[in-house]
Amino acid sequence: MPEDPKEAVPPPGTRSRGKRLRNVLLAIDSWIDSTIYMGGVRLRAFWQSFVAFTERFNLQGPARWGVEIASEGMTWGAVGAVLMLALAIPAFQETSDDWLKRSELSVTFLDRYGNTIGERGIRHNDTVPLEEFPDHLIKAVLATEDRRFYEHFGIDIPGTFRAVLSNARAGGVVQGGSSISQQLAKNLFLSNERTLERKIKEAFLALWLEFHLTKNQILKLYLDRAYMGGGTFGVDAAAQYYFGKSARDVNLAEAAMLAGLFKAPSKFAPHVNLPAARGRASVVLDNLVDAGFMTEGQVFGARRNPATPIDRKREDVPEYYLDYAFDQVKSIVDSLPRSYSERSFVVRTALDPNIQKAADTAIRDSLKQFGKDYGASQSAMVVMEPNGAVRAMVGGRDYGESQFNRATDALRQPGSSFKPYVYTAALMTGKYTPQTMVVDGPICIGNWCPQNYGHSYAGRIPLITALTRSLNTVAVKLAESIGRGRIVDLAHAMGVKSELKITRSLPLGAAEVTVLDQATAYCVFANGGYAVDPHAVIEMRTPNGDPVWNFAQDGGKPKRVIPPEIIAMINPMLNSVVEHGTARRAIIPGVKVAGKTGTTNSYRDAWFVGFTGNYAAAIWFGNDDYTSTRRMTGGSLPAMTWQKVMAFAHQGIEIKPTPGLDDQPAPTSNAIAQASLLEIDGVKRPVTLSPAAAERLMGLSARMRDAASQPLARPSAALEQDRILAGRDPDISPTGSN
Repeated sequence: MPEDPKEAVPPPGTRSRGKRLRNVLLAIDSWIDSTIYMGGVRLRAFWQSFVAFTERFNLQGPARWGVEIASEGMTWGAVGAVLMLALAIPAFQETSDDWLKRSELSVTFLDRYGNTIGERGIRHNDTVPLEEFPDHLIKAVLATEDRRFYEHFGIDIPGTFRAVLSNARAGGVVQGGSSISQQLAKNLFLSNERTLERKIKEAFLALWLEFHLTKNQILKLYLDRAYMGGGTFGVDAAAQYYFGKSARDVNLAEAAMLAGLFKAPSKFAPHVNLPAARGRASVVLDNLVDAGFMTEGQVFGARRNPATPIDRKREDVPEYYLDYAFDQVKSIVDSLPRSYSERSFVVRTALDPNIQKAADTAIRDSLKQFGKDYGASQSAMVVMEPNGAVRAMVGGRDYGESQFNRATDALRQPGSSFKPYVYTAALMTGKYTPQTMVVDGPICIGNWCPQNYGHSYAGRIPLITALTRSLNTVAVKLAESIGRGRIVDLAHAMGVKSELKITRSLPLGAAEVTVLDQATAYCVFANGGYAVDPHAVIEMRTPNGDPVWNFAQDGGKPKRVIPPEIIAMINPMLNSVVEHGTARRAIIPGVKVAGKTGTTNSYRDAWFVGFTGNYAAAIWFGNDDYTSTRRMTGGSLPAMTWQKVMAFAHQGIEIKPTPGLDDQPAPTSNAIAQASLLEIDGVKRPVTLSPAAAERLMGLSARMRDAASQPLARPSAALEQDRILAGRDPDISPTGSN
């Protein structure tokens, strides 16, 4: 139907509103156009007037060139200032903390009896005032490191340019260009990395030091903070270490040798390379003459009589043990309150020097005598008390050749020494006992079909027999029955810190662990079911004797992870491995021993991990490059060496009962046990103190130290205090007898 014509015509009011809207829009557009036009006219007029004004200052000839150069200089100066600020900010951020008080750890280690066994960290002494350093020592340092120290502003530009030319002519680095201020900045705030960023930061920080400190303060800090080799920081600590005297007392020859250490302390340290140290000292004497600080006649005596350092060669320092203990100290210090500022400590460790020497000697002799035959070049061992105290640690055959600690850092497959975790987890389910009958027969999981060592099967046998004979198929079947995750959880709960990947071959020891892991976990069997923290540190004190940390109070507490009834089942099974199975070479006459051997695929790794009521110990033999040995099994060289160390360790001490084996007689001497190492270097193990006796001895030592620090006045009050202390000490009876 056609639309109504009346409806197509808009109302009159609508037409008027549309016209008004168009007029408004046209007015706005006109205003914008006129505004832009007038703005352009005014801007053109302003520019013309500005040009007319600047024409008055138009210069010609040399004056114009001067203005142009000054203008360009200001422009590029502004750009350079912004760039310098951008580069300086990261450098100045390095000074955000209390940098003057920054220092590294210095630790003196004692064995469990209180005898000094070594040091780690720095040896540092900044108490000698600058004016007490000998004049020839300061001149030797300045002549060698920075002759224009008192003349430059932190960066020796002529000296740097001279060093660049000398190095260019020589085709290598023969002369350093860094000032003492720059070297101090690096020592205080930066690392030794050779990067452009570090050099830029070093330059800015040198300027910062020059602004905040006097020249003498900078020189004093440099003499106190520079690394001088041998773990020493500062010339006074170096003088004490190398010459046994204070820096105040060094002669010219000794001062020259000390000044020569700043360039490369590891290369010129006299206890490492005495000829190189003396050659470097001769160069320092040449520098003294060239700089005009001394005459040839004055240095002649030092040339004829070079310095002779103290002999610092020590063959019996337990270096691997000290590395492990030092790592623990650093962790403890990091856990102390932030307000704690002490950085020097005396630490008593759990080290038994006799067992440590026995372990070192036994491993060295085993590798020397049988290493070539078995194709094994390395070994590692950890001996622990059942409470987790590490009595001895060997991280390799020679610390001088390799500082890599194979006892704590090397991950190796444990082989069948992992099976006790499998059997224990199975016993804890309640479905198995040592007498439960299992079937040793073929098994395949997918395309993986594990076999026993002898490629044969025993059929239906008790569980204890399967572990004694270390049958692989039974371990795999147990893991399938209880779940591999349960095994991993138990191993971690017992003290294995390494990651254990859940694979089909996990129950056969395919996951990698450390020697320390194994020793720690086996402590649970030795102490009746309690997980413990492995520790070398027993207590920490300041050099003044103030207590800082004590394991008994601040360390981890034992936690039961295996019920006693399970320990009563698994330990006789592990004892059967030693007395009737693959570890018979580990038998110690008169001592109940339990443990497990381990051998990995292609004979790459061989283990024995065992325990008594007194100790738990793990030992590994193999090669660093993972090459195979010549059919070495855990029951051969590892068990033999373990037996030598532990037979020595059990001499002269009270033999504690092994949990779960209390009612079983200890083995007597037999042909297999005749290899016992009853002597080390012709010396039998001395009778040693029990832990309780050692603690009483250390307590007595502490009391004597405290008494020595007390004033002699008021003796009656002191006696009364001693009587009160004696009455409160549970180890001392009222009569004073123990």
